Amino acid sequence: MPKNHVFKVCPSCATVWQTRLDFLSDPSVQLNGYQVSLKNLESGLLLFTHLKENCHSTMGIPVTEFLDFYTGERYSENRALSLECPRYCIDEKRFDRCNVHCECAFVREIIQEVVKYNNQPLPKFML
Repeated sequence: MPKNHVFKVCPSCATVWQTRLDFLSDPSVQLNGYQVSLKNLESGLLLFTHLKENCHSTMGIPVTEFLDFYTGERYSENRALSLECPRYCIDEKRFDRCNVHCECAFVREIIQEVVKYNNQPLPKFML
């Protein structure tokens, strides 16, 4: 990684996070959504809000930035919107795990890891 590489710069207030860990562990950064791309799952975006006073910018970070958070099995069949699908992926505020053997399930596991690093308790409806 180049010496001057930074993980993220807030587009509103220009706060700089040198590393992904700096970004995720910053208490002023909150995961608040996931924008799915059912045609290309790795094009989905994790949505974070910078809760700094006078900022409140929302930043979309491609799920590709977090692929190393998941090392489990990746299913090849896309069952999104099938009868067994709980439709978590299309509800950008739901971070629940998905138990369907679907191509999309790995993203749900990545979200669980991001929530852990982001030091945010899961909302009660997700426990």
